[in-house]
Amino acid sequence: MFGKGGVFLNISFEGKTALILASSQGLGRAIAEKLAQGGANIMLASRNEGKLKEVKVSLENGSAGKIEYAACDITKPEEIKQLVEQTVSTFGTIDILINNAGGPPAGLFEEMTDDDWQKAFELNLFSYIRAIREALPHLKKQGGKIINIASSSIKEPIAGLILSNTFRTGIVGLSKTLAEEFAPYDILVNTVAPGRIATERVRHLDEVNAKKQGISVEQQEERMKKKIPLGRYGNPEEFANVVAFLASGANTYVTGSSFLVDGGMVRSI
Repeated sequence: MFGKGGVFLNISFEGKTALILASSQGLGRAIAEKLAQGGANIMLASRNEGKLKEVKVSLENGSAGKIEYAACDITKPEEIKQLVEQTVSTFGTIDILINNAGGPPAGLFEEMTDDDWQKAFELNLFSYIRAIREALPHLKKQGGKIINIASSSIKEPIAGLILSNTFRTGIVGLSKTLAEEFAPYDILVNTVAPGRIATERVRHLDEVNAKKQGISVEQQEERMKKKIPLGRYGNPEEFANVVAFLASGANTYVTGSSFLVDGGMVRSI
């Protein structure tokens, strides 16, 4: 079935276990929903335990796999280590690692302090490195998939997002390098980059930009939609469909690649 924001993708994940970071809302939750629909065992993770409980209950309705959650601050290495250990203790292994994190604050270079840079590094790059390092021994046993969520800024820097522009491109370098290093273990590593997907993060950025320009949020949204060939923001499910394919058994030969899910917004080749 095809339609705006309503594409259906049916891929089986039965018998597979996925650890999904930042999965209490937005893109992470959409990915968790998609994999759960395919029967995967899911370990949800974020700092918000209340939201995690809600997502667990929602995903359990009709899912063939088991759904569990763990509160985790991914900027803290000891909590990432505990998260991976809990996932393996609960499900026996990890087949799919989805690295995801909320975006850093908007702002210009001259506005950013050392603390801003350090926090963005810990959240948006080092957390991925740490999660991969902890999950790797388990992925090596049977092969698996690592999907790193980035941003369309990996192809075209976004004005006012200096922190995101810097560390999201670092994710691409990490993914490309690890794709080669992990290939002998049959571990495929890819990056998926969202454009204007209708999430709370994008809504927040629209609010920030609208305030700067002295216009309404709705006017800002319309301005952005005019820059997108498809003329609309994407649906989180549409983004999750791309991730699901890359994480599934249908993907046996795609690794070291970066994929934009942006409705054609980025013009670069």
